[in-house]
Amino acid sequence: MKKLIETLKNIWKVEDLRQRILITLLFVTIYRFGSFVVLPGINPSMLAKLQSQTQGGLMSLLDMFSGGAFSNASIFALGIMPYISASIVMQLLAVAVPYFQKMQREGESGRKKISMYTRVLTIGILLFQAPSYLINLKMQAGNALATGISWSAFLFTSTIILAAGSMFILWLGERITDKGIGNGISLIIMIGIIARLPQAFIQEVGSRFTAVTGGGLIMFLVEILVLLAVVCAAILLVQGTRKIPVQYAKRVVGNKQYGGARQYIPLKLFAANVMPIIFAQAIMFIPLAIVQYSASENSSWFVRSLMDHHSWSYNIVFAVLIIGFTYFYTAITLNPTQMAEDMKRNNGFIPGVKPGKDTADYIDTVMSRITLPGSFFIAFIAIMPALAGLLNVQDAFSQFFGGTSLLILIGVVLDTLQQIESHLMMRHYDGLLNSGRVHGRGGVAAY
Repeated sequence: MKKLIETLKNIWKVEDLRQRILITLLFVTIYRFGSFVVLPGINPSMLAKLQSQTQGGLMSLLDMFSGGAFSNASIFALGIMPYISASIVMQLLAVAVPYFQKMQREGESGRKKISMYTRVLTIGILLFQAPSYLINLKMQAGNALATGISWSAFLFTSTIILAAGSMFILWLGERITDKGIGNGISLIIMIGIIARLPQAFIQEVGSRFTAVTGGGLIMFLVEILVLLAVVCAAILLVQGTRKIPVQYAKRVVGNKQYGGARQYIPLKLFAANVMPIIFAQAIMFIPLAIVQYSASENSSWFVRSLMDHHSWSYNIVFAVLIIGFTYFYTAITLNPTQMAEDMKRNNGFIPGVKPGKDTADYIDTVMSRITLPGSFFIAFIAIMPALAGLLNVQDAFSQFFGGTSLLILIGVVLDTLQQIESHLMMRHYDGLLNSGRVHGRGGVAAY
């Protein structure tokens, strides 16, 4: 406790770090406040049916990602997920379409163009999702619309408000990244998840101590132990690395000798960070967008099963998507050929491996071998909520037994702590842990 208090004092002493943390808290407060600002023309007291709709199933996940704004019919109801969907499309195009491949290689100017296209695509998605959300709102809580307001006028104005709300969240995330602590988009998603934790915990405690088959204190303690075990396993996965030794040849320039030292390339077991989880979850929301606004009984059995995040169909498809996106994102994040060229240019080599193509092939093989078990393990953690549901864990609380919630929470927290500790180390203050630096994931990839 003394160490923690001393660290907090050190954080407050660093003016730049203090300002960044305060700015982050300010923007997060604005985001949470906006989650409770109801759309103009809606009576909040008449939203009980919509809130009941988001208590379970895939709707509960969508509401969790928006921090409860979805069920509140808030101006932030669509959250940041439309931008995530647009980012997925743009990254796929950057791999498959030569025009976007060339743009990606243009450096900073190319990234700006891709960012612009991503925003334009986000607006297009919002202009489709906003009317869909409002139609569902009318179906679930038609009497919530104030009298004297025409449906067409409400649909038009609310579509603009919802689209503007999501773009404002995106702006907040970018400002947090630039002027605050951590990656803004990931931090906003994390805040939305944490907002649901207290209520979910209280519901789970109540169910265990009141239900006839709840199991009481013993079962609740077992739940907590399992949760801690999953958290520890996820942290070990996020921090795990495989080091490749690199030997640098000696060079003599004048009377001085350079090189000759051995260094290591740290390859992370989960180099793709939380992006595969977020991308896979965004894809799994597609059946929801297709089915929820129409008569679900007319949909096929497979599509309806994808609406239930406890079903076998949903979890198998979800796991396969995570494994696929893990390989995809690792491939576009790490370039073995570029790493081999940089190593050769700096007069370095891997002992026993020829420089050039052989080195690139060796790094690619090592990456493939460590990515495979990492992707399977992360997929297993992702489907843990469904397994927890089999043990009668409440739906809201089961999301914290793994899945997108737990992985995003761990990843973002570690990255934020790593940034704070970097600021402290630069000013020669002690870090957050007695053991030294926080070994995070090297930063959450920015959208």
